[in-house]
Amino acid sequence: MRHPRLAVSSLLALTLLVSGASAAPGPGPVPASLSGVLPAPAQAIPDRHTTFPLSRDTAIVAAGASTPVAERLAEAFRPATGFPLPIVPSASGNAITLVLADTGLGDEGYRLDVRADGIEVRATRPAGLFAGVQTLRQLLPAEIESTTVQKRDWVFPGGQIVDRPRYAYRGAMLDLARHFHEPAEIRRYIDQISRFKINHLHLHLSDDQGWRIRIDSWPRLTDIGGAKGTGVRGIGGGYLTKNDYRALVRYAADRFVTIVPEIDMPGHVNAAQVAYPELTCDGMAPRPRIDIRVGYSSLCAGKEVTYRFAEDVIRELAEMTPGPYLHIGGDEAHSTPHADYLRFVERVLPLVAKYGKTAIGWQEIAQAGAARDAVVQHWNHEWDTGPLVASGAPVLMSPANRTYLDMQYDLLTPGGLHWAGTIEVRAAYDWDPGRLLSGVPEERVFGVEAPLWSETLRDLADIEFLAFPRLVALAELGWSPRATHDWPSFRARLGAYGPRWTRLGVRFYRSPQVRWSS
Repeated sequence: MRHPRLAVSSLLALTLLVSGASAAPGPGPVPASLSGVLPAPAQAIPDRHTTFPLSRDTAIVAAGASTPVAERLAEAFRPATGFPLPIVPSASGNAITLVLADTGLGDEGYRLDVRADGIEVRATRPAGLFAGVQTLRQLLPAEIESTTVQKRDWVFPGGQIVDRPRYAYRGAMLDLARHFHEPAEIRRYIDQISRFKINHLHLHLSDDQGWRIRIDSWPRLTDIGGAKGTGVRGIGGGYLTKNDYRALVRYAADRFVTIVPEIDMPGHVNAAQVAYPELTCDGMAPRPRIDIRVGYSSLCAGKEVTYRFAEDVIRELAEMTPGPYLHIGGDEAHSTPHADYLRFVERVLPLVAKYGKTAIGWQEIAQAGAARDAVVQHWNHEWDTGPLVASGAPVLMSPANRTYLDMQYDLLTPGGLHWAGTIEVRAAYDWDPGRLLSGVPEERVFGVEAPLWSETLRDLADIEFLAFPRLVALAELGWSPRATHDWPSFRARLGAYGPRWTRLGVRFYRSPQVRWSS
């Protein structure tokens, strides 16, 4: 999952960055259209003879479970327009109407109609309304992202969109263990990923360099593993209290993002063993680690304290996680004898089910029979996928050479690693999750997730630079039907989105593969 070969950025890359060198200038602003949305909708039928103007008299119609989504929409449009956009139970016209009714499009599907007298977003569930609202936001010019009133007309292009996701699970992962990211940074990331219909955020909460979630029954995990001086190079200490975590879960849920917590076991446990030496086989505390090597630590499969520890952690995490998934890691346990690894996984995976959750684990867990009841996350594109295929388990696609956002764009870009190769935007986009692994048919693909490891990250700007725009490519692979997959179209739509990121203050990578609108 993470490789120790740290990529060192060249002085030339920094010189280019400081001097402002970038891709050739792109075209001027591209008018919003139904076919310009990211990710691509399943069906878009423009009506070039119809528009709907947003005005000071426009209302938002919503009631019941649709009201929170209406509030998000109003919050998005009020600052730049200066319009009141009241939320009302009914209106005779000049309104954006959110309707909850069976559409036959599943929990997240929606139907969006833009007519001359108003707009209707119709969905079976509030998650579908939220997805439709994210599409609606992109139908206005980039100036809608401004926090101050803009003197201009606001006009929606006419037509209809009928849309639903290809995969139910579309995820991003953020590593808090190698470098702790503050709750405000995580909230900002949630805001950005939810715009592209990413609906799961996997938080990597423990590793050799740090432990980032409070566990009351084992308090030294954070007292020591989350203290100042933990993290890669001793930079990035800190941890989430239970209240912090619950607040993040609520914030994400309000944006229809499910938090998936991960505690990595039986490897990647050095921070836990520093805090509790009884978790080692010899009872001796290892030294704290601030380097980026992997594969040297292991829980002791022959000691009962190992399973008491695992169960306590799983129980407390499950108690504060309303979502259905709990990730137990399982990767790169190079110091765990094979028989011990299987013994550990066979005992720990059922504990997740005991506390009402579905287990997710990195692809190595597929070697254990208990993995048939879990979700297996494919990451190592060089690993023998035979056990994964044979397990029969659902597969979450995260091939490192396509989805790992901590890989450099090229060898000159600052930050990031390159052990899985460099990943430019087209490489992140040009593959098919349903056809990647021989022996894993489309119906076994659980979804797509884009991990972002924090060995070289320090702040929000670093997160954004490595995530965007590649995360959008992966969001489209997870949401849009295979038939819409088209690099020239995606490149054009992505380039047109650039001014929005600029207005939002997002530090994105201006890939030379894309012609960015100014």
